[in-house]
Amino acid sequence: MATAKKVSPKAKAAPKKVAAPAKVVKPAAKPAAKKAPVSAAVKAAAKITASIAKLTERKNKLNAEIQALRDKRAALKAAPAAAPAKAKPAAKAAAPAKKSKAPAKK
Repeated sequence: MATAKKVSPKAKAAPKKVAAPAKVVKPAAKPAAKKAPVSAAVKAAAKITASIAKLTERKNKLNAEIQALRDKRAALKAAPAAAPAKAKPAAKAAAPAKKSKAPAKK
């Protein structure tokens, strides 16, 4: 004869909770081949190398922009070389007018 377990009256009164459906676990098709363990130093070195590569790329881009601006500036300095020859006579004509005003103030 099997003896039945005695259940407390509180346990009988408690409503049964519906268990949430278990998560479906997808079986792995093939286990991945184990990779050789990589040390933290090697990971850090790889991360730093990647950062250096990004920074070098940015530096080269900025240097190219700076060089382009220098070329523009040189071109602008060379182009107005002919223009000042035209502007000098106008400046000379304006200069005596300024000198004539000075004696009038005294």
